[in-house]
Amino acid sequence: MISTASQKMPAVPDFGDAGREFEALLSSCGVYDLPGRAKASLSGSDRMRWLNGIVTNNVRDLKPGHGIYAFLLNPQGRILGDLYAYQRGESLLVDTDSAQFEKTLALFDRYIIMDDVEVSDVTDKFSAVGITGPKAREILLEAGFDFPRMQALEFVEVTWKGVPVTIVRHDNPALESYELWAAPESVETLLDALKSCGATRIGTTALNFLRIAEGIPQYGQDIRERDLPQETGQQRALHFTKGCYIGQEIVERIRSRGNVHRRFTGFLVDGPLPTPGAKIAVAGKEVGEVTSSASLPLSGGQYSVALGYIRREVPTDKPIQIDGTKLSVTTLPFAGVFKR
Repeated sequence: MISTASQKMPAVPDFGDAGREFEALLSSCGVYDLPGRAKASLSGSDRMRWLNGIVTNNVRDLKPGHGIYAFLLNPQGRILGDLYAYQRGESLLVDTDSAQFEKTLALFDRYIIMDDVEVSDVTDKFSAVGITGPKAREILLEAGFDFPRMQALEFVEVTWKGVPVTIVRHDNPALESYELWAAPESVETLLDALKSCGATRIGTTALNFLRIAEGIPQYGQDIRERDLPQETGQQRALHFTKGCYIGQEIVERIRSRGNVHRRFTGFLVDGPLPTPGAKIAVAGKEVGEVTSSASLPLSGGQYSVALGYIRREVPTDKPIQIDGTKLSVTTLPFAGVFKR
């Protein structure tokens, strides 16, 4: 059974100086609201077994206070969506992008047959504030949050100045990052408190700079329904000994054969910035595509990069030409951003 009550979420605004905001994320701390996330609560005695059987990661063995990142697949192993799932003791909380939430709920509804599982849309009960940067924990402590050190995707429930808040340590690959979940009416109070302790308010453009710099693929942009899990490079979403789930046969077949035909990667850009969707060709043959790109505003100047896919047989020791631009394949996150 599924009950819904969510509405379309607004985008995070920009605040006029994305370069300064991006620098704050890298060197100090940035704070931002996250209106584009949606959440569902899963209750019922079968919730753990049921969700474990439809996502790519291990929900069955999650301990309270911990979460996982996972994909939803079709029977052919193609990615239908991604999500985070958190074990809250008497329920599971599923967190995903609001743009794919309706589809996710429809998939859940399809697969609840004789299972004791109830899915409730709780988006309107939670708003999220993000805080990222090398000084993120320091500023949270200064603002009065009392919480232990946590590993990626651990969370704790605290009371801050009378306000119930869930603190989640995010799985950000390059910078320390947290989310604060609280009632919607508390968001501005949280933002103001963190800004007063030295955090910089961050908007959409700077957040996208950070996502690209870290090499995090975004569903709908860098991950599409035609993509296979191992092509995306997101091994954190996969568990190979948890048992059966929808699409598992294809994932296991790829693992046993040891490779996929193409892989998600980063590109250093020399020349005009390629647009998302630009095709990469070698000797007249299409061998890849660009899915995201940005000129990152670093203190030493613009640093142009892109994300996308390249076929495995393409040599990566020489630049690839694309419409007058040279692309050099590199590892992620981009070392030129985070070696500071």
